[in-house]
Amino acid sequence: MTGIIKLRTTLLLIIGTIILGACTVVHSPPGAETTVILLRHADRTAPFDELNEKGLARANALPAAVADMKIDVIYSPDRNRNLQTVQPLIEQRDIELRVVDILGAGPRLIEENPGKTVLWVGNTDNLQTIYGQLGGKDEPPVIYGEIFIMTVRDSGPPKIEKRNFGGKGTP
Repeated sequence: MTGIIKLRTTLLLIIGTIILGACTVVHSPPGAETTVILLRHADRTAPFDELNEKGLARANALPAAVADMKIDVIYSPDRNRNLQTVQPLIEQRDIELRVVDILGAGPRLIEENPGKTVLWVGNTDNLQTIYGQLGGKDEPPVIYGEIFIMTVRDSGPPKIEKRNFGGKGTP
C-alpha cells in the first residue's frame, strides 16, 4: 500500500508541476502584503477520509503552532480530513471557515483578502498548484505537519517561513 501512496503522490506532484507551467504568479494589490498560510491536512490512513489518531493529535497541535499569528479566514476544500484538521483552530479562535472549490483557489485567496492573513488547508495536488500560483518554488508543504507561511507582496517572489505542527510528518 505504501508504494501505491508514494506513486500517487509522485504523479500528483508531476501533474501539478505541468499545470504550474501554464499558471501566472499572483501578487497582492499595490501597496499590500497578504499572508497565506499553507498546510496539508493532518495524518490519515488511506483510503479513508477521516483523520487517524495521530492526525487528530496533530490537528490539536495546530493552534499552538500559529498562536502568534492573527488569522482572518480559513479556506478548505470540502473534505472531512481537511475540515477535521482546522476544527480545533476554528473552535479556539472562532475563525470564519470558507469551504470552496479548489479551481482558482490561489488567486481567490489574494483577491478576497488583500492585506490579510488567510489559511489554506489542502491536499498534495491543490497545494502544489496554489503554492506555484503564489510564486513558491521547490516543494510545497506536502508532508504531514508542514506549514508554509507565504508573505505575498505586490511584486517579486514571496517571503516563505517554514514551521511544523505536531512533530515531523511523513508524505
